[in-house]
Amino acid sequence: MHTVALATAGHLLHFELGIAYEIFGNPPLGSGEWYDVRLCGPGSVRVGPFTVEPDDGLERLASADTVIVPALADVDEEPSPELVSAVRSAYEAGARIASLCTGAFVLGAAGLLDGRRATTHWGHADALAARYPQAVVDPDVLYTDNGNILTAAGKAAAVDLCLHLVHLDHGATVANTVARRLVVPPHRAGGQAQFVATPMPVSGDHTLAELLAWVLQRLDQPLTVTDLARRANTSPRHLGRQFRAVTGQTPLQWLLTQRVRRAQQLLEATDNSIESVATATGLGTATTLRRQFKRVVGIPPNTYRTSFRG
Repeated sequence: MHTVALATAGHLLHFELGIAYEIFGNPPLGSGEWYDVRLCGPGSVRVGPFTVEPDDGLERLASADTVIVPALADVDEEPSPELVSAVRSAYEAGARIASLCTGAFVLGAAGLLDGRRATTHWGHADALAARYPQAVVDPDVLYTDNGNILTAAGKAAAVDLCLHLVHLDHGATVANTVARRLVVPPHRAGGQAQFVATPMPVSGDHTLAELLAWVLQRLDQPLTVTDLARRANTSPRHLGRQFRAVTGQTPLQWLLTQRVRRAQQLLEATDNSIESVATATGLGTATTLRRQFKRVVGIPPNTYRTSFRG
């Protein structure tokens, strides 16, 4: 039986640890042989507001098939040297090592990210890159897979990486069954963006509120900055200053973001062809949609749509 060791020490976040235990510790109906999950640590471990007792000591990691390193609660603290050493030893013994969220800092301290592409929660990516400059940190993806070294971004991305591991071990059908039990998309590609930056809604009494609402009703049209400025009864230059002050983006950047967001909604909820989605979002052609969608979201539209097909 494939052993999954959850490597714990110090103070951890409960979400990622709970996700790993839920996925690897509960076999789907009819799946056959599943995983033997062991919680490993040097003693009692703080997990969010809880205290948990490990099944085994950290020495158990060296005989595990897969080692999962959950999220650390405080990345400003150096990871436990005992934990770092145990994770390194497990890798040298042939284990597959995966970190969830800030668990990547343990892998970095163990030297396992040197020369490898890695990720963590976008809010901690700069700190990871600064502390472990030999790592190739990508703050934009859901997870990375370097064979026996895998890293996940923050929070819900832990679900994606765990499902990816199930997919590798048991195939797509079983992974999709687990996803349906969790009520999540069956598979999101690792290269997908952690998030698409979308400006906060503008309050109803703001000078741009009427214009933005007008634009959102006309995303299928080939609008230009001149069109927007004419509608707002102002100059393109002044409109640009207003947009940057309100949304943090230029008018064209904001417009492209809204077109891609609309495309996401159509890909999720309809069976419309890529050509139809391109037309409905004002992106013109399927080629343009694919290029802009890949640039903003990180994956092609067809791959994104597949994420919402169970």
